[in-house]
Amino acid sequence: MMKIVVLSGAGVSAESGIKTFRDGNGLWENHDIMEVASTEAFKRNPALVLDFYNQRRRQLQTVEPNSAHIALAELEKHHDVTIITQNVDDLHERAGSTDVIHLHGELLKARSTVDENLILEWKDDLNIGDCCDNNHQLRPHIVWFGEMVPMIEVASEIIEDADAIIIVGTSMQVYPAAGIIQYAKANAQVYFIDPNPSINPTKRISVYAEKASTGVPKVVEKLASMS
Repeated sequence: MMKIVVLSGAGVSAESGIKTFRDGNGLWENHDIMEVASTEAFKRNPALVLDFYNQRRRQLQTVEPNSAHIALAELEKHHDVTIITQNVDDLHERAGSTDVIHLHGELLKARSTVDENLILEWKDDLNIGDCCDNNHQLRPHIVWFGEMVPMIEVASEIIEDADAIIIVGTSMQVYPAAGIIQYAKANAQVYFIDPNPSINPTKRISVYAEKASTGVPKVVEKLASMS
């Protein structure tokens, strides 16, 4: 079995109907991203921030994994697969993937505003007055702009062991996530899936200029044949 690491981003979930703030005018549901995704925003207007994520949480529970999520889960039957995702949804898990690292947090979890390690499962709306057992206000378990990315070191260590890397739904232009790839072995084969690829194919890099829903099943089929 090969060790395969998947780096996934918003483009994977977009095909399930989850909107990405980096499209078009840069607004996310008509909000400037810094109004709803920073600690300053939460201090300034916690009700707005909580409402924004409540809407995202509700929407997440109305969508389903697509063929890209499902194919990646199927790949576990043939190889050792870890998914490192920039997405905060649970679509990889719902599709059946069992080893998923969320770099930017998880929408269906909440955490204490005082103790970042006090994390709760949370599927309902999160409101002002919802507190942890220590009576501290809860906030979305999301890594906001300007905050540390706690899982980045774990992700960097995992990619060091990868025999093959699938990059899908992300341009790998946003740091610190973009820096993970530099930890890969020089001979690790890379499969880059993007409808508008920003890189050219090489001996080491295979480029699939298509959407996640069609590109991922092709790559999975190829890798599954190597088991």
